[in-house]
Amino acid sequence: MVLVVRGDAGAFEVLYDRHVHAALGLATQMCRRRAIAEEVVQEAFLSFWRSRGHFDRRRGNVRAWVLGIVRNRAIDVLRQSVAHDLADANRQVEDVLEASELTEQEVGRREGARELLTALGCLPPEQSCVITLAYYGGYSHTEIASMLDTPVGTIKGRMRLGLRKMAVAGADLR
Repeated sequence: MVLVVRGDAGAFEVLYDRHVHAALGLATQMCRRRAIAEEVVQEAFLSFWRSRGHFDRRRGNVRAWVLGIVRNRAIDVLRQSVAHDLADANRQVEDVLEASELTEQEVGRREGARELLTALGCLPPEQSCVITLAYYGGYSHTEIASMLDTPVGTIKGRMRLGLRKMAVAGADLR
């Protein structure tokens, strides 16, 4: 990482090779479409390169930082998608009126997704990363620990703290 911070493209290439598969896995799980996930990962690594001087090992390892950036980019894409879907729904008012029961369910689902993304966005990166990997990726504590090169107990602690904060935030939203 020292070489990457200094602008060494070769070192960045090694870092990319080491973490791109985990990043693509997370993005694919979150976005559900490979093409979108690939764009998310590309944007995330460009962002990583541009902000490489901000990396702080005390806040987590490189993989956690990379996956945090990927998660944030994927959330941005999902938010844009929800906004686009809502705009489409507004343009098709007649269809919405004909299927009011489905519309209410869809609005409820989207509102729940928005609340979840808001709550995740308020967490520290290390907590939101493990929750995202578990929720969107379906990974176990052990798998997440292996991906992030972090002890399982630490992963469980981050998960517990993050979920507790999200529960409090959810109560505040109601």
